[in-house]
Amino acid sequence: MSENAARRLSRMFHRISIAIAAEKDHLSDLDGAIGDADHGITMALGFQAVNGELAKLDLDHMLPSDVFTVAATAFLDAVGASTGPLYATAFRRAAQALKQEESLSPAGQAAIVEAITAGIKERGKGQRGDKTMLDAWIPATEAAVGARARAAGLSEMWDGILDAAEAGANSTRSMVATRGRAARLGERSLGHMDPGAASAVIILRAMRDALIEHGVDE
Repeated sequence: MSENAARRLSRMFHRISIAIAAEKDHLSDLDGAIGDADHGITMALGFQAVNGELAKLDLDHMLPSDVFTVAATAFLDAVGASTGPLYATAFRRAAQALKQEESLSPAGQAAIVEAITAGIKERGKGQRGDKTMLDAWIPATEAAVGARARAAGLSEMWDGILDAAEAGANSTRSMVATRGRAARLGERSLGHMDPGAASAVIILRAMRDALIEHGVDE
């Protein structure tokens, strides 16, 4: 194994941060249509903080679950808005899931996606159809669980996850928001993609790119 699991996850968070920063203005524009126009800024700050904390650590002597625990605290400290507690809980759940095996095998990676979604649902009390980030994360999890059940290869699993997340995010255009700030708009939220769902796709794409780079963790 050329790189330990903690370093792979640190690289994953670095890629997420770069991807979010590149789309920061677009995400804020999406948020401006139905919210406070700060989603891109908020997400960029959160992942910058995660990378800042991970850069201070000796990753060669850390477990993968520890990386997610650090990420949870850093994101929450940097982002006090509603997105902060959502992703902090998500990353804590991912840490708990990894502690069972501390593996980045395909099954372990599927468990990360599943745990992140569970954490967001737990903290936000949302469900599919609310026009939130869960409209991307829930389909992504279903694809991950299905791939794990049929022992799909890593690339096949992530392609399915990303396809499902993109379709879910696109579906939010035809939804009326029922949660969060966008719910105040009622029918006027129709026709706009949810910014949280859009950023979820960016996160998942960066996760895929980082985690399939070196194949299966042995």
